[in-house]
Amino acid sequence: MGTPSISPPSLIRYAWLSIAAAVATILLKGTAWWLTGSVGLLSDAIESFVNLAGALMALWMLTVAAQPADGDHAYGHGKAEYFSSAFEGFLILLAALSIGYTAIERLIHPQAIEAVGIGLLVSVAASLINFFTARVLMAVGRERNSITLEADAHHLMTDVWTSVGVIIGVGLVWFSGWNWLDPAIALLVAANIVWTGWQLMQRSAAGLMDVSLPPEKLEKIDTLLAGYRQQGLDFHALRTRQAGARDFISLHVLVPGGWTIQRGHDLAERIETDILHVLPHAHVTTHLEPMEDPISLVDQGLDRPDQ
Repeated sequence: MGTPSISPPSLIRYAWLSIAAAVATILLKGTAWWLTGSVGLLSDAIESFVNLAGALMALWMLTVAAQPADGDHAYGHGKAEYFSSAFEGFLILLAALSIGYTAIERLIHPQAIEAVGIGLLVSVAASLINFFTARVLMAVGRERNSITLEADAHHLMTDVWTSVGVIIGVGLVWFSGWNWLDPAIALLVAANIVWTGWQLMQRSAAGLMDVSLPPEKLEKIDTLLAGYRQQGLDFHALRTRQAGARDFISLHVLVPGGWTIQRGHDLAERIETDILHVLPHAHVTTHLEPMEDPISLVDQGLDRPDQ
C-alpha cells in the first residue's frame, strides 16, 4: 500500500525571476567592464552569462518536473531537476576556464583600468540584484525542497561574493596602481567558482544515484517510528530516496500475526499519514509482515532472498 504525495505548487515563476535577474546583471556588469576595461569585472560579467544559461535550464527542467506521473513515468518527473543543477555546475566550470584564460593573458600583458568609480557603482548595483534574488530562491527552494532553486541560489550567492572580491580588487588597483592585482583576483574568482561547480555536480550525481534522504529527515522518521515501537510494533527495511522536490520512503511494518487484515491496514495508513505530517511532499509505501514469521526477519534487503 502507499500514500500519494502532495504535489507542490509550481516553481516555474521563480525560474523567470532568476532569468530576469541574470539579464539585468549581464547588462550592468557588461557596462562596468566596458567602462573600466577590468578583467576582474569581465570575469564577473561572464559568470552572469552562466547564471542566465543556468536559469533557462532551470525553467525547462522545472516545467518537466511539474508534469504529473504518467504511464511511462509512474514515479513522476521530479528527477529532471538534477539535470538542471548538473548542467549549471558544468557551465560554471566552463566559465572558470574562460576567466582563467583571460586573466593569465592579462597577467602577461598588463593593462590599466579606467573610469573605476562609475564602473564599481554599476557592479555594486548588479550585485544587489543577485543578492536579493538569491535570498528569495534559497527561501523557496528550502521550503519546497527544490534542488534546482537551491542550486540557482547558491550560484547567485557565489556570484555575489565573487563580485565583492572583484570590486575590492579593482578598488585596490585604482588606489595602488598595481595593475597585476586585477588579473590575479580574476584567477582567484575562477578557482572559487570551480569549487561551486564541482559541488553542484556532485550533489546532482548523488540525486540521480538515489542517495538516501539527509540525516535531519531520517531523524524525523526514526523519532516517529520510535513511538510506535513503544506500542510493541517493529519496523525494518526502511529505504529512502529523493527525486527533486519529492521524497520516497518505503518500510516494512511488523505486526502480531493474529491481527486482522483490517487492523493491520488501518495501522499502516496511520503510519503513512504521520510520516506525511513531518515530510509533506513524501510518497510513502508500507508492507505488512507478521513479526512471528522467521521470513519477516530476513526479508530486509532490496532483493528478496531465495527461500
